[in-house]
Amino acid sequence: MRSGQLRGVIFDMDGVLVDSHAAHRKAWRLFFETLGREVPEAELDFILDGRKRGEILRHFLGERPDAEVEEFGRRKDCIFRQTQLEVAAVPGAIPLVRELHANDTALGLATSASQSRALSTLTELGVLHCFRVVVTGEDVALGKPDAGVYRLACQRLEIENKYLIAVEDAVSGVRAAVAAGLRCIGVALHETAENLRAVGAIHVVPNFGSVSAKDLEGMVLDYESGVQLSPRAAAIENG
Repeated sequence: MRSGQLRGVIFDMDGVLVDSHAAHRKAWRLFFETLGREVPEAELDFILDGRKRGEILRHFLGERPDAEVEEFGRRKDCIFRQTQLEVAAVPGAIPLVRELHANDTALGLATSASQSRALSTLTELGVLHCFRVVVTGEDVALGKPDAGVYRLACQRLEIENKYLIAVEDAVSGVRAAVAAGLRCIGVALHETAENLRAVGAIHVVPNFGSVSAKDLEGMVLDYESGVQLSPRAAAIENG
C-alpha cells in the first residue's frame, strides 16, 4: 500500500463503533435469569469475543433445535433494546466514519450481530448511508474467529485485500481479520493492547478521539515500511 491507496476500511461494530459490551452483558444475564439460569460474570466474557448469537446460546444451554435458538435470540435482543440508553458511540468513531465516507473510502461492516440490530444501530448512529457493505452473523455459517465474515465483506466490496484494513476490538475479531488476509487496527476499549497485538493487530488505539483518516493510512504505511511509529502515531497509541 502506497500513500493514497487506502481504498476501504472494514469495521467491527460492538466495541468499535458502539461501546455496547456492558449492555450486552446485562441483557444476556437478564435473559438467562428468565430461564432460571445464573451465569457467573467471568463466564459472560464468552459473549464479548465476536460470537454469533446461536453459538452463545448453545455454549451456555447445550444443543437446542434451530427454532428454539431463534426464539431465544429474539428474546435476548428484545431485552437488549430495553438497555439501549446505556449504549453510546465509541469516542471519535462517528466523525472518523463520516470523514472516510466524505473521502470516498469504501466502508464495510463485519459483525457477528444480527442484521436487524446492525442496521438499526447504524441508523441510530446516523451513518447507515456511509456503509457500502454490511455483513452480519446471519450471512455466514461460523462466527469469529472464523474468517468468513471478513472474506465476505472483502468480496462484496470488490477491493483487493492489500487496499483494505480492518478495525477490531476483540481477540477473535483480530484473528478473523488476519486470517482473511487483512491488516488490522486494534481498539483497546475492553481488551488489552498487548493481547490485540499478540494475535496480529499492527497498531492499537484506545479509541478514535484523535484519529483521522490520514492517521489510519499512516499507521499502515509505518507497518509496511517496517519503521518505528511516527511521533503522531505513537501519541495516538498512548492515548
